[in-house]
Amino acid sequence: MNLDQETQLPQKIPVFPLAGALLLPRAQMPLNIFEPRYLTMIDDALRMPRIIGMIQPDETKSGEPAHPALYPTGCAGRITQFAETGDGRYLVTLTGIARFRIAEELSVTTPYRQYRVDFEPYARDLLPNDGADAVDREALLKILSTYLSTNKIEVDWQGIRQSPTEALVNGLSMLSPYGVKEKQALLEAPDLKSRAEMLIAVTEVTLAKDSGVGDLSMQ
Repeated sequence: MNLDQETQLPQKIPVFPLAGALLLPRAQMPLNIFEPRYLTMIDDALRMPRIIGMIQPDETKSGEPAHPALYPTGCAGRITQFAETGDGRYLVTLTGIARFRIAEELSVTTPYRQYRVDFEPYARDLLPNDGADAVDREALLKILSTYLSTNKIEVDWQGIRQSPTEALVNGLSMLSPYGVKEKQALLEAPDLKSRAEMLIAVTEVTLAKDSGVGDLSMQ
């Protein structure tokens, strides 16, 4: 598939490194932009295809604080909402498009980093609901119910049950309270079924640790 012709995704994009930030296809991420270099990035993106890449710094590798090493995989999003505040911040909503792999960092004069990226390994991200039928919704909803009950969190349970499977899996993955490594693993899951299974497994481990039980499945 020639993604440049089929979807008009750019080969070069600005990236926003942010630890713990997980963007997935067709899901929305609100951003509060206040650093001058990223204000400039948003200004520039609004004059172009409005696409930026979200990616996590890789803390296992050495790098300067202002120029950290990055994980090789991120997710591109399109700016779908934009507002300015009275104190110089931008309130932005990104809507996920597709994941990408970093090809190379570009030598640029902009204060933010830019990369040549490859969307081809994740071409199926462009297909809405791809693999949704293979997801075990009931298992996911069951572990979510246990997590919410354990942590005494109230939610719109009816709304959750009515959510399309892709939105449910990706939304829960993005909102999950897990660390950088877990978020990266969820991002890099090969398909929706694998992401759902990974989310269930990580949540089971977390609940087991919190309860002091070695194997949650035995309860």
